Amino acid sequence: MNVRVHIDRLVLDGFALGAGDGARVGAAMQAELARLLAERGLSSRLAGGGAVGGLQGAALRPDGSSSPAALGRGIAQSVHGAVGPDAR
Repeated sequence: MNVRVHIDRLVLDGFALGAGDGARVGAAMQAELARLLAERGLSSRLAGGGAVGGLQGAALRPDGSSSPAALGRGIAQSVHGAVGPDAR
């Protein structure tokens, strides 16, 4: 099964990111989401295909201590929570 994910825009309010951190967040998010989809798959409602206009994932709280890589992984886990096999 091939899964194609396109994220048009990711807005992070309240997170202190430096120059170049956006790319690191994106790379970590992409790698973690690919891993989660490969290991755990999709919800049955999405496995048959189709587009989703938007998702509401779990909220992430800025704590000032998270690295861009940790933030990217957290975002991917939130996204997978909205599309994974346990999603409703």
